[in-house]
Amino acid sequence: MSRAVIALGANLGDRGSALRAAAAAIAALPGVEPVASSHEVESVAVTLDGPDTTKPRYRNAVVVVDTELEPQELLDVLHGIEDSHGRTREVRWGDRTLDLDLIAYDERSLDTPTLTVPHPRAGDRAFVLAPWLDADPDAVLPGAGPVAALLATLGDDTERVDEPRLFDEPGHPDEPRSSDEPTRASRSGTPSADRDTQVQS
Repeated sequence: MSRAVIALGANLGDRGSALRAAAAAIAALPGVEPVASSHEVESVAVTLDGPDTTKPRYRNAVVVVDTELEPQELLDVLHGIEDSHGRTREVRWGDRTLDLDLIAYDERSLDTPTLTVPHPRAGDRAFVLAPWLDADPDAVLPGAGPVAALLATLGDDTERVDEPRLFDEPGHPDEPRSSDEPTRASRSGTPSADRDTQVQS
């Protein structure tokens, strides 16, 4: 089995339910075993023109899984889950109902026309690092260093969402929740100024 880190994001529709349904779908994949998950965070949308506070805010999370699937196989099934949630890809860094990115896969380094791991911008994105650290306090981004140190250097400008982790416990993901606007506890009190939805593999 290999260890994979997957980032989840959405800024359209019932974002919280979309992330929880996606986490449940990932956990149910053949050859995949859930290991850990984060709470959700929020951040301001970033477009190709920069941060845009007029766009719906993003909800993000991270799940860690063990898998028998090879990286491209895993990415393909993640794209299938995105598609089942109405994901479209007309606009780069555009609004989306669901975004699933493969951030890391063991210590492997891959760069193909369809997949780059570790994710080339993960170390620059608090909305990836903060939930990843929440899911795994000892996390290391291959080639870059401990996630805790990367986040401390970058600064955490996400807002924690007051909801349970996406996986209730290993092997038992939470049921999707219907509410999209729970009470939030702010981490830093400042909105994200550096949001993109990650390179599409």
